[in-house]
Amino acid sequence: MNNMNQMMKQVKKMQEQMMKAQEELGTKMIEGTAGGGVVTVIINGHKKVQSIAIKPEAVDPDDVEMLQDLVLTAVNDAMSKAEEIANKDMGKFTGGMNIPGLF
Repeated sequence: MNNMNQMMKQVKKMQEQMMKAQEELGTKMIEGTAGGGVVTVIINGHKKVQSIAIKPEAVDPDDVEMLQDLVLTAVNDAMSKAEEIANKDMGKFTGGMNIPGLF
């Protein structure tokens, strides 16, 4: 019985640490870029887009598709970096296991 109480305390402590780590993840800002930095996307650790910056030289009214591709590439770059950071930060709790939907 004593072991069970001790185990429950450890589980509760780990849950608290995971919640704190997830909160901290949300405060991290991750930058993704494309086209040598003409398009920059900032997302937070919860993968929410915070800002998009487009330099004037990236805007060509005759080639809107290029700008769309640059924005898409910058968003995907930021998302990949956020995923790496989340896996690194939360991996210490999951032992490296990728648990879908956890973060």
